[in-house]
Amino acid sequence: MFFYARVFLRHFYGSPLPEAPEFDDEHAPMEPHLREAVDRVRAGDWRAGRKLVEDAGADWDVRDWRISALAGMAADDDRWLYEWLRAEPSDPAAVLIQAMLLHRQAADARGSASAAHTSQEQFANFKALSDAAAQVGRRAMALAGPYDPVPWATMLGTMFADRAAVTRSFSEVFAEGRRRDPFNFDLHLTAATLMCEKWYGSHDKMFGIARGVAGAAPAGHKSTLLPLFAHFEYAMREFSWDQRTRQSRNRCKRYFRQSDVQQEMDYWIAKFRAGAPGAGPLSQCRQWMAVYYSLAGRRTDAKVVFDELGQYPEPTHEWNYFWGDREWGYLQNWWWANGVKP
Repeated sequence: MFFYARVFLRHFYGSPLPEAPEFDDEHAPMEPHLREAVDRVRAGDWRAGRKLVEDAGADWDVRDWRISALAGMAADDDRWLYEWLRAEPSDPAAVLIQAMLLHRQAADARGSASAAHTSQEQFANFKALSDAAAQVGRRAMALAGPYDPVPWATMLGTMFADRAAVTRSFSEVFAEGRRRDPFNFDLHLTAATLMCEKWYGSHDKMFGIARGVAGAAPAGHKSTLLPLFAHFEYAMREFSWDQRTRQSRNRCKRYFRQSDVQQEMDYWIAKFRAGAPGAGPLSQCRQWMAVYYSLAGRRTDAKVVFDELGQYPEPTHEWNYFWGDREWGYLQNWWWANGVKP
């Protein structure tokens, strides 16, 4: 009752409300030629997928995003991908899409619950599909061009199911990926995740990777915001591990309202804002800013970022960290940022 009264008052006596978020990928903003290519791939035209990747050129962030998007489409219907692989079995893009597809299937097989709430069957399927992804990933690395870092980022992603692989190969794979692209966003995000405390590292190792690349990357680069991700992982592990309650969220809010935490977060956001970002998608990074401002209680700053995100976002898993559901967390904070919720 009070919620709808606030909506009424906001609509008639405040500034107009923007369109409420809708979580529908089919209506997400996309350049016309990209929409056409995606529609053609969905219709079975794998050549449109090949051209989409080729057109990214040496913009590795865009190449990574397009290959990942194609892998997501293949998760729904992979017939076009395997037709492509039969026609061109050594195409680097097709092989990498297959590796990413297997990695996605591995993650789906495990699920998103903590280890204590994951069955042995889920772990076994996670390991088997991750091993298959690594096998295809090694072939993608062999076929890659001399400067392409994307297969190395993908290979890091296959290591979540295999501690021995982390011990044996993490440093070598990470180093080669960095040699190819010293500031690559996905490579460093995956490395920081592998080295966080809930996986195979520690808070110090995770922050070291995130702050190292953020400090070295030029202004405007997405990697300048990786310390925000590290703070989310830290807060979730320390104050909200395996629970999503009002009490755990309040503990996280207190953390993000500490002056030293805000000083660092604001520094990295200012560095990101100071430069021109590349052509790759920015939704994930913008949502990190929105999560931070929401936890920190900074309504005006949060609204600016929510407005940038537009009507058709795909909520990231950090909303789930603190609110228990990605879409619910996004919506609750969107309403709050727009002055409807207290």
